[in-house]
Amino acid sequence: MGGRGRSRTQRKHFKQSRDNVWKNGSKSDASSAAAVVDGENNSGDAERRSRENWEPLKTQNAVFEDYYKEQGIVAPEEWDDFMECLRKPLPAAFRINSSSQFCIDIRSQLENDFVKSLQSEFTGDEAEALRPLPWYPETLAWHSEFSRKQLRKTQTLERFHEFLKLAHEIGNITRQEAVSMVPPLFLDVHPNHFVLDMCAAPGSKTFQLLEIIHRANEPGSLPTGMVVANDVDIQRSNLLIHQTKRMCTANLIVTNHEAQDFPGCRLSKFHHYSSDIQSENGLSINQLDFDRVLCDVPCSGDGILRKAPDIWRKWNVGMGNGLHCLQLKIAMRGISLLKVGGRMVYSTCSMNPVENEAVVAEILRRCGDSLELLDVSNELPLLVRRPGLKKWKVRDKGLWLSSYKDVPKYRRPSILSSMFPSGRNIVDSSENSGDHGVAEAKEDDKNEVVQPNTAPLSEVNDDEISTLPLERCMRIVPHDQNCGAFFIAVFHKHSPFPVVQEKNGENAQLLHKSEESAEGAGETASNLNDVSEAKLCEVTSIDNAETDAGSLANVPSPKLEEEVAEDQLGLDKEETSPKNVGKKRKLQTQGKWKGVDPVILFKDETVINSIKAFYGIDDSFPLYGHVVTRNNDTDSVKRIYYISKSVKEVLELNLLVGQQLKIASVGLKMFERQTSKDGNATECRYRISSEGLPVLLPYITKQILLAPIVDFKHLLQYKSIKFGDLVDAELVETASKLELGCCVVVLKEADQVSSLPIQVNSSTIAIGCWRGRSNLNVMVTGLDCKDLLERLEKRMETGNAEIAEPK
Repeated sequence: MGGRGRSRTQRKHFKQSRDNVWKNGSKSDASSAAAVVDGENNSGDAERRSRENWEPLKTQNAVFEDYYKEQGIVAPEEWDDFMECLRKPLPAAFRINSSSQFCIDIRSQLENDFVKSLQSEFTGDEAEALRPLPWYPETLAWHSEFSRKQLRKTQTLERFHEFLKLAHEIGNITRQEAVSMVPPLFLDVHPNHFVLDMCAAPGSKTFQLLEIIHRANEPGSLPTGMVVANDVDIQRSNLLIHQTKRMCTANLIVTNHEAQDFPGCRLSKFHHYSSDIQSENGLSINQLDFDRVLCDVPCSGDGILRKAPDIWRKWNVGMGNGLHCLQLKIAMRGISLLKVGGRMVYSTCSMNPVENEAVVAEILRRCGDSLELLDVSNELPLLVRRPGLKKWKVRDKGLWLSSYKDVPKYRRPSILSSMFPSGRNIVDSSENSGDHGVAEAKEDDKNEVVQPNTAPLSEVNDDEISTLPLERCMRIVPHDQNCGAFFIAVFHKHSPFPVVQEKNGENAQLLHKSEESAEGAGETASNLNDVSEAKLCEVTSIDNAETDAGSLANVPSPKLEEEVAEDQLGLDKEETSPKNVGKKRKLQTQGKWKGVDPVILFKDETVINSIKAFYGIDDSFPLYGHVVTRNNDTDSVKRIYYISKSVKEVLELNLLVGQQLKIASVGLKMFERQTSKDGNATECRYRISSEGLPVLLPYITKQILLAPIVDFKHLLQYKSIKFGDLVDAELVETASKLELGCCVVVLKEADQVSSLPIQVNSSTIAIGCWRGRSNLNVMVTGLDCKDLLERLEKRMETGNAEIAEPK
């Protein structure tokens, strides 16, 4: 079966596997084969020979150097410094979780412990190898230039390395490339914002966005905003879920869609009387749109050469040219989902202007006055950045092309006019009379001889210098501040913009066929395997030959962007028309995505009431209507997840529009069914999870113990303690009176009164335990126990907290 028969994800994984075979099978496999021929079965000898033949990755690519020299991304006098920096390993960087309970403690430990220790042990550059990133707010991001070998050099460095590993695993810090932290900062996110991360995996930027919306919250409260994190690849989505689980948030939905076809969930498309439906269900939203959109699109990735040196041998010009169209479609979909007055950040880890400024310029041409490219030079003033390019060339098949008129006829379906600075589609009338698709190119067109354009970039015709304010884009280059390369553009949406589709020719037929073949929302692209990416881009684009930014407003009878975007998702107009509302829809929109567990609102009042009664949960905590499961059988529910009000409304909207969202993960794990031998003797079968405890703690009035520091540390150290071994007599008496089952042990602060409900603040430390017949068992992971012990030791050393002693 050929590659076309597989899904996009399968083809990608097949390609990766094939590439790995060739990459890893050169010397090691040859050695193994030789061992078999010679009658040797000792794999150690083969591995030893493989190590002896090992060669470092080459950090050279003549095509790469020629391409970027011609594009002029850095001045000629900087070129050697630029290339020298690219060939060096990338320094490590990490970010302190600003919403963490121990944020201040961790920052203090870095400043007053590790930095001072290193300065006393080392001199010169090594003494300054660990330092905060000057442009990141509140000294929460740090930069380390120590290699793995150096981290084992001294006891201080080894201790620092262990600290990083533990803090990252717990979620107190996130390892992330320094320049990757920049795009979320320019989004200007607030706790009440709905945020979309269109291409979110592996999840470091999503984690950063969640930190921002959670940071100002008091214990037990949730922000009114939320984050939707999306990725097309299911395996990368699983990585995204694993990364964001460390955040312990009820304000996140992880979806699995192609970004360019992300569903808008417009209620009016499914219900004629959408306003009545909205009011009946108490919804404040009637479609899925966002205050902020992060559009960190797939790219050729040459900005991360220092982190992934294998890109040196893989890089070629076609990588950027081939992604241009997809990047443009994703960005346009992001803008259509953006609220008026909202902000979108477009970013790539590529230095290629075809993937960067060319995409931004085409976005501005299509949107006209509805969209503004913002000048954010006054934001993050300490971040060294360079202005975007206003002129560049396109390279294809070994030729330098200064304008679209230089493109050979048979290459025009692949090399689009939007790749050039002016964006003009200069085609004469004789060419317009026929189709020039790759499949229909005439033999004489293919044999057309094109003279290469050898003129330097400085001599490019003024007509091919962009008149758009592309200097407002930001380019971060490696040698300016010892980091990776990144491109960032910030947009502000002033009003909905009209979109026009091509109405004649093959392109209109292609669009019509694609709509008919799609089974439902979000499926259009997967049904168009036989249509080239360039053709799809042309179908959904405005005619560049005739339209510029100024003429968009004068297009007669345009469709609004939201309507066109929904049409392109493949929704059958007969199904969404008012006459057919309420009829049975196609299978795809009936709500079940194959291979994905459903999201079920948990309505078992018996279970919910037993939980509330057992833990004494205050009525002010909204439990009813805010808990979901991923299992249809309520008798077999193992985990109950809590969702915020904003997530609840999105889920309800999703149900009303036929479950367009393919949800991979949602909610904060709040309760988990306990299966221990004492479980049958308890009044409540569900225990409070460690992830949900911080949210629920201020509302609990039963099953709580206040423990002095000695007993609290003993619990963390030994995991299980009999009542008779507890030091504090009051704790022993209180523990013996608790019901069998889950309980919460809170570290008692000095002068804290042992009365319920307890007063919870940002410094309150609590863990979940199981009250057995004669003992207390800690229900926290070993890593969490280890981290809490270290945090307590640091607080006691620095005197940051007053902790009660046993009586």
